[in-house]
Amino acid sequence: MPDKNSQPQATTTSKRHHEDALRLGPRKKVCYSDPLVSHSRHFGHMVHALCNVQNLLTNGLLRLGELAEEPDESFTLEQRREHLVFNVLLQMIPGLEECLMDGCEDDILSIATMLQKGVSSARSDDTKSLKGAILNWIVPAGQSLTPPIARNIKMDHGFHHERTGALLCPAEMDWSDPQVKENLRNGDLIIPGDQWPAFLYAGNFDREDPWKGLFKNIILVSAYKHVFTSPSSVDNVTPASIAYVTTQVRFALSSSAVFSRLDTITDSERFYNSVLEYFADVDEQEEVKELLIWWNRQVFPSYSSAQCTPAKDGARAIMKEKRALRKRAQEQLTQ
Repeated sequence: MPDKNSQPQATTTSKRHHEDALRLGPRKKVCYSDPLVSHSRHFGHMVHALCNVQNLLTNGLLRLGELAEEPDESFTLEQRREHLVFNVLLQMIPGLEECLMDGCEDDILSIATMLQKGVSSARSDDTKSLKGAILNWIVPAGQSLTPPIARNIKMDHGFHHERTGALLCPAEMDWSDPQVKENLRNGDLIIPGDQWPAFLYAGNFDREDPWKGLFKNIILVSAYKHVFTSPSSVDNVTPASIAYVTTQVRFALSSSAVFSRLDTITDSERFYNSVLEYFADVDEQEEVKELLIWWNRQVFPSYSSAQCTPAKDGARAIMKEKRALRKRAQEQLTQ
């Protein structure tokens, strides 16, 4: 799915969800800029970093048009998730819905091109930036990397180095086991993207409590703050932004030189989606809620999850009291 400078193929709005919008298409180079590009950079960071924008728009317009009367149950889970992403995109960019609804096919393609450019360029910029920065965060306190790791060459990253190998080793495996280490280095063990690495955890993986420390590694927090350097660039931590930064960290630790959807070693597409699926899993929402509070406190020191109680004698408190009285009176009249 991930593909550097990717640009989706044009489709027409007469096609019904045949193209998966949450998968990248083949590459096309885009060489011009537009305000839409800056909007889509933020969209890629906070909502979905690896979607095919052309298919997202085409399928979304179908849902607004000829498929508007179709019940949600007639769409697959993936299609429903895709439509949620489409709706968030519309909310993020003022006037986008009107432009899409009133535009011709060429207009929609131009909009998709600019949006895809922003998503792809942000991902590429962050990949380059993190390649060297990641080395500042993976050295244990009071220690140094032995042997040293080059900042601009990735051949000695991944399972080829003791430190990056330990971080990338699947959480449930023992990197100190010579056989595990050898099998990972020589490729006898191929790790799929949905087999999560040790660096996702703060501390060791606990089979009895697999949620303990999940997504709380300080490396992830450091990378998040690095990507979102401007205080105005983000005002809250989203599941998609955690998935994005985690995917970037995983790639930065790897020995792969190019972020590509065809790279079977990093398998970044499956990894990214597996993290998104965890945050969306209804059975995980108790842990997810606690995790998002933790993340917001790490990134925004003044963050508070507590709801403010209106001042006892303030106007807002009086309004709430009167509203409750009116509601009770209305209920009594209808009984």
